[in-house]
Amino acid sequence: MSLDELIAKCIKKDSKAQEQLYTRYANTLFSVSLKYARNYTEAEDILQDGFITIFEKIAQFKHKGSFEGWLKRIVINTALQRYRKQRVFNIVNEELIEQEDVIVDEEDVSLQFLLKIVQELPDRYRLVFNLYALDGYSHKEIATMLEISEGTSKSNLARARMILKQKVESFQTESKTS
Repeated sequence: MSLDELIAKCIKKDSKAQEQLYTRYANTLFSVSLKYARNYTEAEDILQDGFITIFEKIAQFKHKGSFEGWLKRIVINTALQRYRKQRVFNIVNEELIEQEDVIVDEEDVSLQFLLKIVQELPDRYRLVFNLYALDGYSHKEIATMLEISEGTSKSNLARARMILKQKVESFQTESKTS
């Protein structure tokens, strides 16, 4: 079945089409939710809530741009809404820190380790880091999405990079000495 046919059937609330859509995109969207979640279980919840929203709003897809991009945006927004409700962005007057470059020796550091340390970041740092560094949003867009100032977005990104740099350097030092 073509993507257009699948979307049309999902708009009509066809449960078999919804199941097919879920099967087709669940792994990709789970990867997105995992980037924004604190852990695996929370990522599953974000994915589940994201699909509920997708099925409720699928008729709003205008066939402009990529459908997968539209799906990812919904999952990202689902994750962000979860954290907005928890008020993780109460910090407004943080001083801007110098941007930290994180240099990773790919032979020493696994993707699982990197995902783990990103997930361990405080919520406000993790969300800004993912939006900026991994998903390519500007600080202006992040500020709007998270209802924070651009300065807070920049500061949170800098702090996230600093924490990640420290954890990567510590890990690389430990693996060289053991």
